[in-house]
Amino acid sequence: MHNCTLYCTIYTWGDFMIATSYSTVRQNFKDYCDKAANDFETIIITRERGENVVMLSEAEYNNLLENLYVRSNPKYYNELLQSIEQLKKGKGQKRELLDE
Repeated sequence: MHNCTLYCTIYTWGDFMIATSYSTVRQNFKDYCDKAANDFETIIITRERGENVVMLSEAEYNNLLENLYVRSNPKYYNELLQSIEQLKKGKGQKRELLDE
């Protein structure tokens, strides 16, 4: 985790995270919304007198919730891991989807 003061901006491209101040986000709100929605960036909004806030796209949020659900269910998670291992070993099967 990066610590920063009110006016700094941290771009961590490898971690796909931008940390910036509340004031900067407020002044450039549309740009930061676009970064979150279009570029799937996670934006940490730092606040001087309170807890930081995270801005992310709705798609990223839904993906996060889905991953939490799958990982919280040992049966689903183990099936997923087994399927991944089968694909890595070349045991996957390509199938055509049926139109309904």
